[in-house]
Parts: sequence; C-alpha cells; structure tokens
Amino acid sequence: MEDNQIVKLYWDRNEQAIKETASKYGRYCYTIAYNILLSKEDADESVNDTYMKTWECIPPHFPTILSTFIGKITRRISLNRWRSKNRIKRGGGQVALALEELDECIPAGNDVEQTVEHKELLLKINDFLDSLPETERDLFVCRYWFLASVKELSEKFAFSESKIKSMLFRTREKLKGYLGEEGYL
Repeated sequence: MEDNQIVKLYWDRNEQAIKETASKYGRYCYTIAYNILLSKEDADESVNDTYMKTWECIPPHFPTILSTFIGKITRRISLNRWRSKNRIKRGGGQVALALEELDECIPAGNDVEQTVEHKELLLKINDFLDSLPETERDLFVCRYWFLASVKELSEKFAFSESKIKSMLFRTREKLKGYLGEEGYL
C-alpha cells in the first residue's frame, strides 16, 4: 500500500492504518529501536508505542514522507526508553558512545536563544550532510541517526573498523569546523 493511502487511513481513523504501517515499516522501526535499546523486548515495546503515537499524531499532522515521520517517532521513543533505563547507571553501550562522540560537535544548552536557533541548526546540519560524498554521509547517518555500532558499519560498508572510526572522526571534525564557521560553536 502506498504511504499516502496509509496516511489517509489514519485520517479516516481506520484501524487498518496500524496494520498497514506494521506490514510496511515494522522491520524498519524494529531495527531503529533495537540499535538503540539492544533488547528484543524493549524494541518490540518501542515499536508498539510508535504505532500508538503515530495514531495520536495523524491527524493533525499529514506527513509527506511517512517512513521519516515514523522513524523519528521510533527513535524518540527508543531514546526516551533508553534514557529511562540508564538514568541510574551511566556509561557503556553504543547509544552513549555515539551521543558522546557528537557532544563536541553539536552545541548543547537550554537557553531560549539556542531553543529558537534549533531549527536553523538542523538546516545547517542537513546542508553539511548534503555536501558530503554519499558513502561518508551514509556512514555518518547510520552511526548517529540509526546508532549502528562500528562493527555493524564495518560489515555493511566493507571497511575495517579502524577505517570506519577514522572516517567518522574526520567527518565529525568537518562538522565541528563547519558549525564553527557558521557561528554555532
């Protein structure tokens, strides 16, 4: 079924929308959730929560790219679940490592000005990613969006783990430099 038809089912409040979403995007959502949580049970729960949250969000939203919309929901739910489970014990795991790697590139803070500039920062990061060669961009997105491990990236891209680490380091340095030039650091 086409994405616009699935979205229409949500708008019509037809429960078939959830079945169609699960059929078309279930594995995609599970992969995102599992890469973050590293637990089958938690990933399954996050995916189910994703369907529920999607039901709540459509309407009023009318996503043009359903896979991205659902992927963002899955990622947000999974990261929240991961934070909740790891609130007491810090450290370890791919999620913590990947987020820590980006700490020095992406400015953090909670003041009003940074909140207002958040969308502008996202546009700058997207511009940066668009400027990268395809392999470098795909590697960066797989690591920092899908939170894939270095080992998984090594297998997927057919590079050694040390080459993957080196490529990611260079890309983070480029991002840091780019954001510095744009006045974000």
